Amino acid sequence: MNYINFKSQYDLSPKIHISGENKIIKGYKNIHNYIKKDTSKHVFVFECYPGVRYEEIEQELFSLFNNSTIINVDNYAKSNDEINLMFSEYLTDDRVFGYMNDLDVLDLYSKENQLKILDLVNQSTNNVIVYGFGASQLVKADTLAIFDMARWEIQKRLRSHEMSNWRQNDYDLDILRKYKRGFFIEWRIADKIKDKLYNEIDYYIDTNKYNDPKMITGDEFTNALKHASTKPFRLVPYFDTGVWGGQWMKEVCNLDKNAVNYAWCFDGVPEENSIYLEFGDDYIESPSINLVLYQPHNLLGEKIVDKYGKEFPIRFDFLDTVEGGNLSLQVHPLESYIKDKFNMKYTQDESYYILYAKEDAKVFLGLKDNIDKDELLKDLENANKGLYPFPNELYINEFKAKKHDHFLIPAGTIHCSGSNAMVLEISATPYIFTFKLWDWGRLGLDGIPRPVHINHGKEVIQYDRTTKWVEDNLVNHFEKLYEDENTLIEKTGLHALEPIETIRHCSDLPVMHEANKSVHVMNLVDGEEAIIKSPSNDFEPFVIHYAETVIIPASINEYTVSPHGPSKGKKVTTLKAYIK
Repeated sequence: MNYINFKSQYDLSPKIHISGENKIIKGYKNIHNYIKKDTSKHVFVFECYPGVRYEEIEQELFSLFNNSTIINVDNYAKSNDEINLMFSEYLTDDRVFGYMNDLDVLDLYSKENQLKILDLVNQSTNNVIVYGFGASQLVKADTLAIFDMARWEIQKRLRSHEMSNWRQNDYDLDILRKYKRGFFIEWRIADKIKDKLYNEIDYYIDTNKYNDPKMITGDEFTNALKHASTKPFRLVPYFDTGVWGGQWMKEVCNLDKNAVNYAWCFDGVPEENSIYLEFGDDYIESPSINLVLYQPHNLLGEKIVDKYGKEFPIRFDFLDTVEGGNLSLQVHPLESYIKDKFNMKYTQDESYYILYAKEDAKVFLGLKDNIDKDELLKDLENANKGLYPFPNELYINEFKAKKHDHFLIPAGTIHCSGSNAMVLEISATPYIFTFKLWDWGRLGLDGIPRPVHINHGKEVIQYDRTTKWVEDNLVNHFEKLYEDENTLIEKTGLHALEPIETIRHCSDLPVMHEANKSVHVMNLVDGEEAIIKSPSNDFEPFVIHYAETVIIPASINEYTVSPHGPSKGKKVTTLKAYIK
């Protein structure tokens, strides 16, 4: 392969070091011994994120509490028919897209059954264990803990058919529909619960690994999140295969060489990724959304919280088509459309930054001049019916792609990456709202055609974004901000229609960055190694390697980035994104 001329140091398990000794309690027996109480009656409440293995905690932990009343609140939820009826308006009939819900977990439990749960707790003369989805909102705890887990782990359990959605017997359901139920309903409700509990929990329990729980106290957990919001850090990346997937990430990201391909890498998506909080010689895994929810002002900055709320609005991920195939031809919804149809606050403006490209690499972007809209839609419809391949050469611009090109893709612009390109995708966070228009006649890895959404796409395609407009506005729209013999600083995007700005710095000297009270997301797009330092020593120096994404919280007023290690004396290049 040899896509780079040095040995990759890409870290698959980045950790946020929390000062002090190892405070982690491991294993169910040790957890029981640590939290058990010798009183005649004590109410333990365990809030469980959807996807936690109930059988595991029942057999391995609750069985250790002798003579206890054990209540699974899920058994007192409304009937499946009632819940499905309640959810139906948010789920829709579509395989992929739903409508963002505004439900509270108490909506899932009738008033009568809420009282039944309280009666069971009050009538017990023994210790009481109350657990499940919403347990913390139904019963007042003497001891309160959260059993938590990462979004990627939930997805793997759904895909493997090990688990169903909450209170569903849908183990074999299409994964897209199971993911949709989580994305639009379950995870949103569960995150609302967590957002209320951070300062109340006595214990935080990481349940990501089978039969291997790790626990820290609630104070240790929240203090770790506070600390993480004051220093640069990386998220734990995860990788996934795809029908168009490539080979570049295998080498550069130190992945399994025997895998068929890797298409995606999420390494800068706090809603999806995890963080590793390291205490001494061990660590716990926690969904990084916990950091967003608990420390929004430190992490994001006042301006972003005011505009987006407790949401991380910038996403960095990889799309690898090197020795792979074209992405689907696609378009993203306009902001008015995504609000109206899906109840989302903002849309998926994005861009493609090219990290690597073979000679034949290209990007499909915008429409050709003087096309007929009706003919375009007719050919898309007929191609998706299998009547003939879509004649993209008649309608869609193709631009040769080379390393360090930057293609800007405001919502409504028809686009996709071609094969043999390695894309660093920089975008706003609502990442599932891709309206596929044409998938090159392929089946998905599951042997089923991937969903196509011409019905949505035709409503948002901006038909005036044709060749010259695209060339003038979206292809390498660079603006030089500063240059001397050592340093070049350029604005590379994004388009005026998009909320994200990107700045590229190339230098063999330390470069100063000012945060301007906004979170920064940065990737080392060229060079082996760089180091991020605080001029006032507010945080310990942080080393990043080629292709790694790092988050610099808004609480950091200024920092420097310098070549480091094998890159000393050489130029390194970073690409930084922030909200304008």
